Amino acid sequence: MSNEIIIGISGASGIQYGIRLLEALKDMRGFETHLVISESAKKLIKIETDYSVRDVESLGDHVYGDDDFTAPVASGSHRSKGMIIAPCSMKTLASVAVGMSDTLISRAADVCLKEKRPLVLMVRETPLNLIHIENMARAARAGASILPACPAFYPKPDSIEDITNFMAGRALDLLGIGHDMYRRWKG
Repeated sequence: MSNEIIIGISGASGIQYGIRLLEALKDMRGFETHLVISESAKKLIKIETDYSVRDVESLGDHVYGDDDFTAPVASGSHRSKGMIIAPCSMKTLASVAVGMSDTLISRAADVCLKEKRPLVLMVRETPLNLIHIENMARAARAGASILPACPAFYPKPDSIEDITNFMAGRALDLLGIGHDMYRRWKG
């Protein structure tokens, strides 16, 4: 199985989750990342972090524009271990839920679903309306894992970094990738 991971960063608050995933995968070695950042996410990188878009792009092994449908990740014949969209905006969720492959992020997600590869949607919105909930249910029925950006507090986080590590770690768990990013529940 391929050790290539697709990371989509869409335009929702929580850009740090996608960045942390890229950092973790780079530190783990043995994984190759394909990064797609939406135009809205590029604006949020500047608002929510001290990173530049270029800094975030440098964390990916391969970087594509969200309108680049010639990218390898747009095809089912390109093998990957799966995809994580972190954060996943409600717009991106809606596109995935109805199979509207109008961006590279939603197309790569559609490829994962049709090829039965893991797709993790770290949705980031609150409160949720019925449309959001129905779109999450629709995406889950299609095979996606819905991972709301709701950190647990049993690991007793001391910092925002601890909270970010928890959520990034949970996303990696759903792809079956071992790590030690957070203290696991022991009962």
